[in-house]
Amino acid sequence: MNKITLLISCRDTQGIIASVTRFIYKKNGNIIYIDQHVDMEHRVFFMRLESQFVEFPGSLEDFKNEFGHRIAQQYGMSWEIHTDKPQPQMAIFVSRYDHCLYDLLGRYNSGELHVTIPFIISNHTDLKPVADSFGIPFHHIPVGPDNKEEAEKKQLYLLQEAGVDFIVLARYMQIVSEKLINHYPHKIINIHHSFLPAFPGAKPYHSAFKRGVKIIGATSHYVTEELDAGPIIEQDITRVTHAHSIEDLVMKGRDLEKIVLARAVKLHISRKVMAHNNKTIVFS
Repeated sequence: MNKITLLISCRDTQGIIASVTRFIYKKNGNIIYIDQHVDMEHRVFFMRLESQFVEFPGSLEDFKNEFGHRIAQQYGMSWEIHTDKPQPQMAIFVSRYDHCLYDLLGRYNSGELHVTIPFIISNHTDLKPVADSFGIPFHHIPVGPDNKEEAEKKQLYLLQEAGVDFIVLARYMQIVSEKLINHYPHKIINIHHSFLPAFPGAKPYHSAFKRGVKIIGATSHYVTEELDAGPIIEQDITRVTHAHSIEDLVMKGRDLEKIVLARAVKLHISRKVMAHNNKTIVFS
């Protein structure tokens, strides 16, 4: 059984859904999922559709060309068609914190994340034993004020050589440059605590503790040139009280970071996220 996932965005107008579903029907496809959303402020239409084919009608390239010529051009669509195979190639960038890395690799090892991980890149060597224990290649690329451009050249070479589809910053404590972002637009996923911008700096939980915060959270988003301000994919919170210590806040925050990052990665892998105007449409 062949399956495709179709993502569409265009100016909202009549007949889009009918035209797309009729095209799938004429190709002997069975639609197993369809959802749509209209941004009423900007009059933009979004749709996600999954379809199965007992026998795919010709090559995927022919299918794309025909859809582009007959449907997409008519409505001025931005569109993507994806299949289940091959699995996406996901590179992981880390620094010294290990909680998100362990969580992602555990989910990957159990088959929960349907990806291939060609390697892990880090600006430190601390987490090489973790990569080794999971049998994943580890590349140490130091990053400093004097070699940042050269380091990113090495990163980009490895990413392109491996055919990496997207990158996960699993607590990578470096600012990603415009060059790398432009190569992977809306394909670099970051995770951080949700204290920003109120509690910036190296010890946000300590600052939040002193203010007596009652809610802590985590945010996962696509990376853009504006630091920690890209389109949000997933968020979550947990409540804390005066009885919780700083160590409690840190532990709860790290648990949230793991969960929120994993959710965001799974949504991205499943092609359920569409970015538009620094926001996201996240389909169920």
